[in-house]
Amino acid sequence: MARDFDFEANPNINSATIHTVATGDWIRRGSPLCLIGDSGTGKSHLLIGLGTAAAEKGFRVKYTLATRLVNELVEAENDKALAKTIARYGRVDLLCIDELGYMELDKRGAELLFQVLTEREEKASVAIATNESFSGWTKTFTDPRLCAAIVDRLTFKGTIIETGTDSYRLAHTVAQQAAS
Repeated sequence: MARDFDFEANPNINSATIHTVATGDWIRRGSPLCLIGDSGTGKSHLLIGLGTAAAEKGFRVKYTLATRLVNELVEAENDKALAKTIARYGRVDLLCIDELGYMELDKRGAELLFQVLTEREEKASVAIATNESFSGWTKTFTDPRLCAAIVDRLTFKGTIIETGTDSYRLAHTVAQQAAS
């Protein structure tokens, strides 16, 4: 996985750190991983790659978008199947949640997501990719106390990797236009 990532395209990402994370030891410990950076900096690519590396090592992995997860939880609650759905997410070794912070979650959706994170806390790993620094998460999680509790769970004994602000896609487009 890590060998396929173009570290030259994003010098903010330390290849030794990614190779260490790719071993999966943090998953065995049930620790979280947070990938934070602007759009186009490789967060989703890393999240999927690390999830793939974990699956290749025999871990049970589930990847989802934050909004898709929240919508599934709301539907499960409406269908009186919330406990079963939360338990299903609790059984995977690594839950990868992409695009956390892109959209504001209503109070109920944020509370349901919190339940999933609490179910997994210190037992099974969560890896998230977000374009928003933790200080900006109050836009996604409008209840400040709930926001603080979610950040607390996603950072306790965790690894935080900042992917920076320079978009690979934008730089690639600019370079292509300059070459033509």
